Amino acid sequence: MVVPVLEEMRIRSLGVIEDAVVELSPGFTAVTGETGAGKTMVVTSLGLLLGGRADPALVRIGADKAVVEGRISLRPDARAAVRAEEAGAELDDGMLLISRTVSAEGRSRAHVGGRTVPVGLLAELADDLVAVHGQTDQQGLLRPARQREALDRYAGDAVAAPLAKYASAYRRLREAAVELEQLTTRARDRAQEADLLRFGLEEVAAAEPQPGEDGELAAEAERLGHAEALAQAATVGHAALAGNPEDPEGVDAGTLVAGAQRALDAVSAHDPVLSALASRLGEVGILLGDIAGELAGYADDLDADPLRLAAVEERRSILSHLVRKYGSDIDGVLAWAETSAARLTELEGDDDRITELTVERDALRAELSVLAQALSDARAEAAGRFAAAVTQELAELAMPHARVTVALRQTEAPDPEHGVDVGGRAVVFGPAGADEVELLLAPHPGSAPRPIAKGASGGELSRVMLAVEVVFAGSDPVPTYLFDEVDAGVGGKAAVEVGRRLARLARTAQVVVVTHLPQVAAFADRQLLVEKRNDGSVTRSGVTVLEGEDRVRELSRMLAGLEDSELGRAHAEELLAAAKAAR
Repeated sequence: MVVPVLEEMRIRSLGVIEDAVVELSPGFTAVTGETGAGKTMVVTSLGLLLGGRADPALVRIGADKAVVEGRISLRPDARAAVRAEEAGAELDDGMLLISRTVSAEGRSRAHVGGRTVPVGLLAELADDLVAVHGQTDQQGLLRPARQREALDRYAGDAVAAPLAKYASAYRRLREAAVELEQLTTRARDRAQEADLLRFGLEEVAAAEPQPGEDGELAAEAERLGHAEALAQAATVGHAALAGNPEDPEGVDAGTLVAGAQRALDAVSAHDPVLSALASRLGEVGILLGDIAGELAGYADDLDADPLRLAAVEERRSILSHLVRKYGSDIDGVLAWAETSAARLTELEGDDDRITELTVERDALRAELSVLAQALSDARAEAAGRFAAAVTQELAELAMPHARVTVALRQTEAPDPEHGVDVGGRAVVFGPAGADEVELLLAPHPGSAPRPIAKGASGGELSRVMLAVEVVFAGSDPVPTYLFDEVDAGVGGKAAVEVGRRLARLARTAQVVVVTHLPQVAAFADRQLLVEKRNDGSVTRSGVTVLEGEDRVRELSRMLAGLEDSELGRAHAEELLAAAKAAR
């Protein structure tokens, strides 16, 4: 099965490197060279490809930009490949091409699979591709928070499963707690709002307004205020249309129209035009009769009672008061009342919601107690296995009497309300559980275990951290590991064991090591030499793959400082043979 492998990096105008190509092997690659030759730039270049911070000071003096390009083989279904394709990148025959450009002015650009992408995408891909283990990473691993994360990763599903459940319950608890706090702290404001709504709704209910009532009353008030004039006008209009009974000699419109129709009817048989006009006059007569009847009825029905007018005005005053407070008109007041009734129901239901949230909070805290205990138990089991594995690694790194333990602690909560029950005690808890994790080292028999940063000397610390890194690396899901001089302060037999450990790791993953130890380099499947030209720069020819006699020569230099020393060469050949036999 093909696994992701960083096959090649091309570096241009970065630090001392002018233009160089670093070819890496699928197994164990050692990068060596004189101090200051540019080995660190290999690590820096990889850091840039992984989305690291772009420092314009890295750009080579005289160049306008530094460029790092990498070629990685990937399965099409690999998570990194899928994520890259989601960003628009394309794989070239199973290869993912990544590049990073840093200008002398500080601008930075990233490309993945031929597509410009945010630099943050490189960091996302790096999580699935490469794990960097170096001096700065060791310092980070000395922090308890990082140690807990590393232990959880080492434990695998045994911790991941309860941790996922715990994290979900913790989020729900925080959400319930926030809502509960908001409801309880705003209790006074909610009570005041409810009182105001209740008062307004009672006012509206007491008035019992009807839709459109304000418009209807305004029209009625206008009519009642001019009742006498309206009645007189209706009477005059009726008389003009239908005649005045008190004036039998008077001529009205109905009589005139009827006379005109009779005149036309008499001769309509001789001309269809007049016949049509006679018919229309008949319609006019009917319409005049209808209007006259309605005018008579209007005059009879018109109420000129001043008491009714007073009642209408009083009702209008009541409705106007509601309109001023709750809406632009009565329909608006009724809409406000509907909305406010719903809001009042919501406010009055807050007490029930507070009760529900309190019950939910207590249930979640109980659930978290169970899950926190399960997490602690799983971590304790993994801690025992991890401590044994690191202790075994240290025994093979010339620290046979050293013993590593993992301390799991919980901090007692100030009160039960701010903790969860673990082991019968209320302890402080957070998004990752209630455990504090710390690696302890007892370097010698009888010595008390102390935090690894305090319990080891400089040389011991390098070996301890390498053992920790190797054990943790076995649980990392990434296929490539870069170790940047984690063998510092180690020598002799311990150095040989360091090389052996890294070679063993390289059986299942790609391992790249920047080292100054010949004992480590001898175990590598491929050794790269970084060397400067006379002008202090590293060019394409300055990064070479060492084979045969050249590799013996470089190991001799690393051993004795003399490339052509016969003793050094013999020692180098012996070291290569021993490493080959030990793999």
